[in-house]
Amino acid sequence: MHNMSIAQLNEGLRLKAFSSRELTEHFLCRISTLNPEINALITIAEDSALKEADEADRSIQNGAMTDLCGIPILHKDIFCTEGILTTCGSRMLSNFVPPYTATVVENFNEMGAVMLGKTNMDEFAMGSSNETSYYGPVKNPWNTKKVPGGSSGGSAAAVAARLAPGATGTDTGGSIRQPAALCGVSGLKPTYGRVSRWGMIAFASSLDQGGPIARTAEDCAILLNCMASYDPRDSTSV
Repeated sequence: MHNMSIAQLNEGLRLKAFSSRELTEHFLCRISTLNPEINALITIAEDSALKEADEADRSIQNGAMTDLCGIPILHKDIFCTEGILTTCGSRMLSNFVPPYTATVVENFNEMGAVMLGKTNMDEFAMGSSNETSYYGPVKNPWNTKKVPGGSSGGSAAAVAARLAPGATGTDTGGSIRQPAALCGVSGLKPTYGRVSRWGMIAFASSLDQGGPIARTAEDCAILLNCMASYDPRDSTSV
């Protein structure tokens, strides 16, 4: 299942070839096996992920299917998640559990996506190699002696290692595009204002933009269709 695209996984869920819980357990198993070596995740949200998977299975059973319902994904640890640790790769936020959820994450929740956890990153997104995280460097899964790029290196490495079919990232000056290139996956920095920055911890507000990382351009489009929305809480949102 881990070699299937998001589009293919969606079709499999529609046809009931497998359940969201089976899919989620499969990726959690890969995370447990492979993440200790590449260090792509800071937080693994196993309990909540399985609950979300069960909810998605009920929605699918009831015919309430979306393009991302039941699909496991990862969020860069720069997006605030209510009740779940959000560190931005920094010791300063090592105990920060937000009382609110970023708009991007809310959009995925509304689509029924399953959050497997939060990905490692350069501290406060200030880096291009993913070596500056308080939680240790991320390794490139194709060659662990090489860097994955940054600052969204954890997201790119996780997708490349098939720890999740897709992930969110942020890009100020290349922080999605560069790690996607170094890890051999697809990434996109959307037009400024397309994706809400509310709940996304800022680096440079006039340049920051959230975007998708996945294996294919089609999968990036599916993720971006979920991420993109007008948000009155972000004054630059279109």
